[in-house]
Amino acid sequence: MRDLVGPHTRVIESSGGLVVPGFQDSHVHAPFAGLDRRRLSLHGMKGRSAYLEAIATYAQRHRANSWIVGGGWVAEHFPNGCPRKEDLDTVVPDRPVFLFNGDLHGAWLNSRALEVAGITKNTPDPVDGRIERDSVTGDPSGTLQEGAAYWVNDYFVPQPQQEEWEAAILNAQRYLHSLGVTGWQDAWVTPATQTAYESLTTQGRLTARVVGALWWDRKREMEQLPELLERREHGIQLASPMAHLGSGFFPTSVKIMTDGVLENFTGALLEPYCDGCGGDSGRQGVTYLDRDLLAYAVTELDTLGFQVHFHAIGDRAVRESLDAVSRARSSNGKNDRRHHIAHVQVVQPDDIGRFSELEVVANCQTFWAQSASERDDLTIPFLGAERARLQFPFATLLASGTRLAMGSDWAVTTADPLEQLEVAVTRTSPQDRDHSPFLPEQRISLDDALDAFTAGSAYVNHDDQGGHIMVGSRADLVLLDTDIFAPGFVTGHSAPISDARVQLTMAGGSVVYDAES
Repeated sequence: MRDLVGPHTRVIESSGGLVVPGFQDSHVHAPFAGLDRRRLSLHGMKGRSAYLEAIATYAQRHRANSWIVGGGWVAEHFPNGCPRKEDLDTVVPDRPVFLFNGDLHGAWLNSRALEVAGITKNTPDPVDGRIERDSVTGDPSGTLQEGAAYWVNDYFVPQPQQEEWEAAILNAQRYLHSLGVTGWQDAWVTPATQTAYESLTTQGRLTARVVGALWWDRKREMEQLPELLERREHGIQLASPMAHLGSGFFPTSVKIMTDGVLENFTGALLEPYCDGCGGDSGRQGVTYLDRDLLAYAVTELDTLGFQVHFHAIGDRAVRESLDAVSRARSSNGKNDRRHHIAHVQVVQPDDIGRFSELEVVANCQTFWAQSASERDDLTIPFLGAERARLQFPFATLLASGTRLAMGSDWAVTTADPLEQLEVAVTRTSPQDRDHSPFLPEQRISLDDALDAFTAGSAYVNHDDQGGHIMVGSRADLVLLDTDIFAPGFVTGHSAPISDARVQLTMAGGSVVYDAES
């Protein structure tokens, strides 16, 4: 290779390092994560006291803000997973406070925010959400779940302007590049974030290749199809001049939320949740689209050439998503849409083989597949022992012939691919490697995990030039300071993959991150 070195060639010596393809994140919320990093971020903080201290400090420093907005709190730090308005009232009594939780399925509000939104004890729950209430008075307690939280966010919370969205995306892009991520699929693209992405594309400032999953508005149903088509064609037209560089924004997917999450009992299950004490709660969660409507919508989207990016947590949601793809296949025949189901937290054995049969990709968020107090306290007791063993069946899906892709769901969890690879391989937390692995029979090899986070995600993104290293392919490359495949590096249950560090990231042949700069 020395004969290729010219007078202007930069040569990097990295003894013991490793070059891998650029990581592609198949499920990430980059604009919202970047916005959190620029606003009040509670991510990574441990507990109620730390949250309240950070909120108080932020409010003091931003006295001119009419609302205090941010997010990142975790349900496990509050009784029954629900923080209360009174805590927020003690630190911010005069202005409305609205804080999404870490998984974006609920929000914490103070009394002033509830007052501005007109939410009282007499306000009924929306059909797609829930107002948590005081068990004695019936007053709203300060936590809103799912559609109730989004109603307040959409109609009352001040929304970012385009300049702020652009700054948020650039903030997220810098951070993702520093972790070796060269492309991603944005799993929640609104008209506002699409406009920001497109502006950055035309400015030449979007150095990543981004596939946009346009948000399916469950309140508008089929009437939104012409608008989605128009948004897709407009985005592709703007991105086409940049395509040869390997960057740009391509809004070719549609994101459909089929259910919620298990922690607040909105994840859709085939059988009712347990009541935590061995009984039947009578609740089976929520499906946001009727089963037949979901199948009809997916068939129409498939006809129009859209890829469908499903959110499906519970076993009923996974099954109905697979049923919808099956209906589309029966109607339209096979094609190359590469539909994929994200999260796949609970999957019944009867549905495992259907992924490969229907050519549906399992979009895995591997960092969730570890023991954690939120899962141990707020999920497993309400799933029951038998159903809890069906969580995150990555190895079983892989063995059945299913193609795996990997995504972080950042800012819900870490954006670091190396941490996610480690959990995929060990089923334990990189922060607590001595902990017993979570369902260890579902561990996958480092080869398969890396393939999923590179070639698998590139496949989902219809990026035939990405996800691998070979002559003629686009130079999306990551230099690690450690050879994570070195003999003895991964031994038994030990795999300190996340101890490695990214030294250099190249996207489309250009250096977009250099640890030495």
